[in-house]
Amino acid sequence: MLNYIWAFFFIIAFAVAIIQAVFFGKVEIFGEIVHSTFDMAEFAVMSIALPLCGVMTLWLGLMNIGEKAGAVGVMSKIVGPFFSKLFPEIPKNHPASGQLLMNFSANMLGLDNAATPLGLKAMQSLQDLNPKKDTASNAQIMFLALNTSGLTIIPVSILAQRAILGAANPTDIFIPLLISTYVSTVSAILFVGIKQRLNLWNRVVMGWIVGLTLLIGGLCWWFTTMNREDMALATNIISNCLLLIIMVGFIGAALYKKVNVLESFIEGAKGGFETSVKVIPYMVGMLVGIAVFRASGTLDFITLGISKFCSLFTDHTEWVDALPTAFMKPLSGSGAKAMMVECMKTYGPDSFAGRLSCLFQGAADTTFFIIALYFGSVGIKRTRYAVGAGLFADFMGVIAAIVVAYLFFY
Repeated sequence: MLNYIWAFFFIIAFAVAIIQAVFFGKVEIFGEIVHSTFDMAEFAVMSIALPLCGVMTLWLGLMNIGEKAGAVGVMSKIVGPFFSKLFPEIPKNHPASGQLLMNFSANMLGLDNAATPLGLKAMQSLQDLNPKKDTASNAQIMFLALNTSGLTIIPVSILAQRAILGAANPTDIFIPLLISTYVSTVSAILFVGIKQRLNLWNRVVMGWIVGLTLLIGGLCWWFTTMNREDMALATNIISNCLLLIIMVGFIGAALYKKVNVLESFIEGAKGGFETSVKVIPYMVGMLVGIAVFRASGTLDFITLGISKFCSLFTDHTEWVDALPTAFMKPLSGSGAKAMMVECMKTYGPDSFAGRLSCLFQGAADTTFFIIALYFGSVGIKRTRYAVGAGLFADFMGVIAAIVVAYLFFY
């Protein structure tokens, strides 16, 4: 399916470019599209793959220390009952469970630099269990769906951007955003669970979901008691302390178990460069396709069409102004962030559209980027329904964001 989507980007972009050139006289659009391919190819290598190499080297080394020390195994036992229901293909107490937990935890706290290498390590472990190496397994699809749903408890970058642009209360989108991203994540679990015929209504799964709901609710209440400065300080402390605890905990456990720490680190770190190089072709291909799609103006036509259609039935079309962020989010994280900033600059950070664009940015993650990165790292070519699961979670996050925005801000 990813193959057809990638081709779709180019074909639609070319068709829209011809329309713009013939009917609107915008012949320079062809040059803009070609220019975008070179820019994005360079960006994919220089700004994503190479920086990822250093981060991958660090975290794969630390993960190897944690595995040798048994720390990852302990984490696997803690989440084993829950993950055994969502990932029945993973054997009991397998290290993959601990790696999945660490990846999800890093994502929830907005630690993108840590989440990506942890996720790549988890994907490799799932690939080791995969009997069909070129086809995504059920466990890999569930993992991808949960990642693309983008559950984030502490949206540091979004809050910071709102503060920079002069929002009266940058944190006022915190609870609505948390609700939106939670809906996206639960939708991903239900979609994949039903597709794989998993028993999601047992006490273990429901217990964890209720527990997470209470945890998120508690964090919502806690953050609402803070002012902007205190909240920013708390989020930074929590995020940095978590990373430091993981690093020191792994190294300390390794020393206690008399593991050669440096040797274990180097052994694991060697895979960082190899993995980074392996994903470069996938990153270049997917990001160039996205850049062509964006540069052609296709998103502008889609937004205009939706606005005209909705105006036939209702006067409440203000949510359409924020749609470019929602459309861009599954394609490109940096592109969606640019759309969010542009929306807040155009309509104001405290406008309905400005706030809704922030909810769209945080409600889900970059589906196509994540699938290309994670599946590309292990050579998966047949993605099955992974793309559909990710886009469904994105769609539910968008719907939730619109509903919540009207409840909180209209």
